[in-house]
Amino acid sequence: MNSHKLRSIIKWLVKRLTHTSYKGVENIPLGGGVLIACNHMSRMDIPVLFLTPNRPEMTALVTTKYLKYPLLRWFIVTAEGIWLDRDTADFSAFRQAVDALKQGKAIGIAPEGTRSVTAQLIEGKPGTALLALRTSVPIVPVAISGTENSVDQLRHLKRPFITVEYGKPIQPPVLDRSNREGQLDHLTTEIMCQIAAMLPQKYHGFYADHPRLLEILTENRASPDTRSIESPA
Repeated sequence: MNSHKLRSIIKWLVKRLTHTSYKGVENIPLGGGVLIACNHMSRMDIPVLFLTPNRPEMTALVTTKYLKYPLLRWFIVTAEGIWLDRDTADFSAFRQAVDALKQGKAIGIAPEGTRSVTAQLIEGKPGTALLALRTSVPIVPVAISGTENSVDQLRHLKRPFITVEYGKPIQPPVLDRSNREGQLDHLTTEIMCQIAAMLPQKYHGFYADHPRLLEILTENRASPDTRSIESPA
């Protein structure tokens, strides 16, 4: 089975087993390398993000911890995911991701570096920002809500309500090696606060009172926009 066939199957399952809507689809670049950066609360985030509209070549950086789950392992291998060992400096995974972005692929990534067990945002790590700075590709912030209890709901034959919202692309600055750490910190904060701004307050966690989040929320109230909603076809 190839990734396109897998996408068709996952789309069919998500449509029939969940109530999933995709918002802000117009913010997804139709081509070229791009990082799709999302919050991470559940193993359900992986198939939901895999269905990112307009990007059939979607893949992702996925922790090697998921190798112990046979179904997820099969799914990730078939989707041509990039395995990342988060317990080491995994240079091989980083190089694979750089190559994929240079080939014009869309790569899903969780800036938090791990799954949040509280369903609230945890502090972002610099890996996503580093990839963007090295490749000069845009980052599309993505807010996923409703997946935190979705697996349990499915076990009880309930259809979870899941929302996936895509924000406007963030263009990374030109890498300044004299201020590399400062750029990484600033870009990571921007990514996480843009994600937080699209989430209900209960998910804000580490960024709940962050000045940049409050600034974005104020800007959004001043110039509200209308985002389209699209469900898997």
